[in-house]
Parts: sequence; structure tokens; C-alpha cells
Amino acid sequence: MSRNERPKLKKAEAVGGLLKKLLGDKGYDERLPRYQAWLVWDKVVGEQIAKRARPLRIRDKILEVQVDHPVWMQQLQMLKPQILRKLHTELPNCDIEDIYLRRGTPQPAQKTIEVPRLEWQKEQLSDAELAEVEQSLTGLKNGEIKDEMRRLFVRQKKLSKAKNK
Repeated sequence: MSRNERPKLKKAEAVGGLLKKLLGDKGYDERLPRYQAWLVWDKVVGEQIAKRARPLRIRDKILEVQVDHPVWMQQLQMLKPQILRKLHTELPNCDIEDIYLRRGTPQPAQKTIEVPRLEWQKEQLSDAELAEVEQSLTGLKNGEIKDEMRRLFVRQKKLSKAKNK
């Protein structure tokens, strides 16, 4: 299909929304909240346990966790209810019902890739520039809209400042 034949896009969509729509079309949207357990695992169990135990897979609503030592397996067996409760607090839509502990050497957590900041993002605004942004927001009552507009105005000021250098 050529560019001229494509219908015009009414507004740009966020990548996250597009991914959810794509995954939903494939039937994965119900399972997606379960797999977010990998993202919150370190926060839920704490740094010490996270070094010894890592999520491995999910089967039939059971999170399989690989643990490096039998003593830690025993400790985690007793902590299962607390871990499940914390998981459900962090991920209310995840329907993990149990945790199965498996002996083995857990893979280390994946390091997040740090995206280099663009030059304009490194710009620092002066107090006067920040006050100017706040002044332009005085008429807004809705806190959410005000926060988003503040973020937009600050980004715009940083971009303008970088272009003028």
C-alpha cells in the first residue's frame, strides 16, 4: 500500500497503547499482568532475596521461582503468603495464585538499558524560568491537567534554551 492510499492518522498513539492493542488481538492481554511480576519482583521480595531467587516462568497461574539454595527455599516457602500479598498489591490485576519454588541457579536480573539523554533534556532552567512556567499555570484548577501542562512547558523551555545556544 502506498503512502497516498493509507488513511490519515487522526492522532499519534502511544507505543504502550499500540502494544496492548496488538497483544489483545493475539489473546495475550489477559496474561500480560501476570508477566509484570518480573518487573516488580525485586521490589516485592527485597534485594537480599532477589539475589537468591528469580521468577522463571508462569504455568496455570503459578509463578515458578528458581532458588539457589535449599535453606532459602525453606525460608521462601514460609514467606509465600506475604510475597503473594505484596505481588497482588503491586499488580492488582495479576491472577497469580501460588508460587512454586524450584532449586537451581537463578539468572541475574536483567539490567535496564539506560537511554542517553538528548542535549536539550540536560538543560537546567533558572528559578525565573520556572516561576514563569508556574505563572502560566495559575488559571488551571484541575491538578492532573496542571501537572501535565507544567511538564510540557518545562520541556518546551528546555528545548528552546538548547536551540538558542
